[in-house]
Amino acid sequence: MNMLKIVAVPMHKEGRKFVAIFAAITFVLMFIWEPLFWLGVGATVWCYYFFRDPVRMIPQDEGLVISPADGVVSLIEQVTPPADMEIGDQPLTRVSVFMNVFNCHVNRAPIAGKVVNVTYHHGKFLNASLDKASIHNERNSLTLEAADGTRIGVVQIAGLVARRIVCFVKPGDQISAGFRFGLIRFGSRLDIYLPQGVQPLVSVGQTAVAGETILADLTAPAQARVSVPE
Repeated sequence: MNMLKIVAVPMHKEGRKFVAIFAAITFVLMFIWEPLFWLGVGATVWCYYFFRDPVRMIPQDEGLVISPADGVVSLIEQVTPPADMEIGDQPLTRVSVFMNVFNCHVNRAPIAGKVVNVTYHHGKFLNASLDKASIHNERNSLTLEAADGTRIGVVQIAGLVARRIVCFVKPGDQISAGFRFGLIRFGSRLDIYLPQGVQPLVSVGQTAVAGETILADLTAPAQARVSVPE
């Protein structure tokens, strides 16, 4: 693996002020105690790494639903979507991707289409891997509508450490698949609501890569894949 590609990954502009703060504190620590200075250096590098924004190869086939987040598929279940998302009142398959503090936290659009709805909810900061986090935690929900009218629901959910959900889009915006629509600071989760009858092509425990991992195919519904730990 080319180490330069790891070190030289570009940083999202949302991280600039945080890296600057970490660097400033590290500079002060240099005059206090050398071990603290090196701890500060490590923290500054981690902050830069947290806000990294790597280039991704976005699948271009029609009908694909791609992962909006880096992380692990933590839950796949049938649930009734929030009413404010306007994607119906029947149970849909919800795929949850949990991000830890070492994952890239830039969120990408799962499909190309129009942003129909954006709704922010205040809430708690429970462990984002828990099922009840979808209801009780601070969150921001988006509804995306494809050209054929198919709607996908995406929810950004804050976690134990996350204290800021950032969304860069608004209702009426037209975005492409893989478009950087938001970011959650310091650990969180994203829920994706698939249309009725569409089965996921991932399984619980699988690692997902934002903008690259295919979660489902809207044009060819299939049985969910089963993976075996190795």
